[in-house]
Amino acid sequence: MNKEEIIKELNFKATRSSGAGGQHVNKVSSKVELTFDLSNSNALSDKEKELLIEKLSSRLTKENILILFCDESRSQHKNKDLIIKKFLELLSQNLVRPKKRRPTKPSISAIQKRIDSKQRNAEKKSLRKKPNHD
Repeated sequence: MNKEEIIKELNFKATRSSGAGGQHVNKVSSKVELTFDLSNSNALSDKEKELLIEKLSSRLTKENILILFCDESRSQHKNKDLIIKKFLELLSQNLVRPKKRRPTKPSISAIQKRIDSKQRNAEKKSLRKKPNHD
């Protein structure tokens, strides 16, 4: 994954931010919308694309386009920097494959704890029975 190539493939669009802010918010387009076409990206390998499409499926459009917004700052430039940073973090988090679990046997002490716990529960439940008066 080459960050410079990926950043070149990003599309940005500035729109008016929502919410309070008065005249400033009505006149200035400070909200930044980032779009990234995952399917047609040349910066990612096919395996990386498949992995990202699988992991980010809930955030993608039908055409496998990722859309992110940022309107945290009053400045369009800050919002653009923030959204790029957020996008790169999202990619790096979702490109990491989890380590494969190696099956291990439970330790002797863990087995003993489990058996003791079962015996205590059995004893507790047996005390709930009505006593037998033969």
